[in-house]
Amino acid sequence: MSARDLDKCPYYAPFFGVLGATSAMVFTAFGAAYGTAKSGTGISAISVMKPDLIMKSIIPVVMAGIIAIYGLVVAVIISSNMKGDSYTLYKSFRDLGAGVAVGLSGLAAGFAIGVVGDSGVRGNAQQPRLFVGMILILIFAEVLGLYGMIVALILYTSPTESCLK
Repeated sequence: MSARDLDKCPYYAPFFGVLGATSAMVFTAFGAAYGTAKSGTGISAISVMKPDLIMKSIIPVVMAGIIAIYGLVVAVIISSNMKGDSYTLYKSFRDLGAGVAVGLSGLAAGFAIGVVGDSGVRGNAQQPRLFVGMILILIFAEVLGLYGMIVALILYTSPTESCLK
C-alpha cells in the first residue's frame, strides 16, 4: 500500500464505522428500553383493576421492541461492510452518519412510544373507545424510527470510493 492509499484508508478509519454501529445499537436500545419501561408502568397500573386488558395493552411494548430491531439491522449492515485495507475514511464517516441517524431517531421514537403507551393504556382502561386513537398515535411514533432507518440505508447505499485501484 502506498502513502497515498494510507491517506485515504488510515488505520483509525474503522473506529468511526464501529462508532456508527455502536450508536445505532445503543441509542435504539435505549429508546426501546424507555418505551418498554414507561408503557410497562401503565400496563401494571391498569392490570390491577382490569386484568382483561393486559393483552390489548401490550401493543406499545411490542412496538418499542421493533425500534431496537431497526438499530440491529443497521449495525449488522455497517459491521459487514468493514473489510481490511479497503475501508476508507469516507466509508467510515458515512457509516457513522448512518448509525447516528437511526440511533437518535430510534431514541426519539422510543420516548414517544413510552409516553403515548403509558397514557394510552391508562386512558383505554377508562374509555375503551380510545384504543384506535392510541394505536394510530403509536404508529406515528414508530414511523419516526423507520424514517431514521430509511435515511441510514440511503446513506449506506450511497456511492463509495476505493483505496485500491
